Amino acid sequence: MSRQEFIITNIKPSTAIRHDYNSFSKLCHETQAPVVVTKNGEADLVVMSHEAFQKMMARQRLGRMLSEVDRQIAAGTPMRDFEETFTAIKKRIDSE
Repeated sequence: MSRQEFIITNIKPSTAIRHDYNSFSKLCHETQAPVVVTKNGEADLVVMSHEAFQKMMARQRLGRMLSEVDRQIAAGTPMRDFEETFTAIKKRIDSE
């Protein structure tokens, strides 16, 4: 796979949430993967832990940023010097 994609292996009926929320929540947190919730035998929802969701969103943001840089490079846009950029990032990290 060229992109970071989830392979859905966890499929649970909606009753799993209603009857045993704690176990369902534990599954989401331990696997850090989405869980397909079915209703009447059909896929209805996809549920994941908040942490897994945050990581997924961060990967998407990074992907968009890298795509933009790729477009800028292809267009010949002048880039910042590596050493200047690294120094600026280090200064930002040290000031936090």
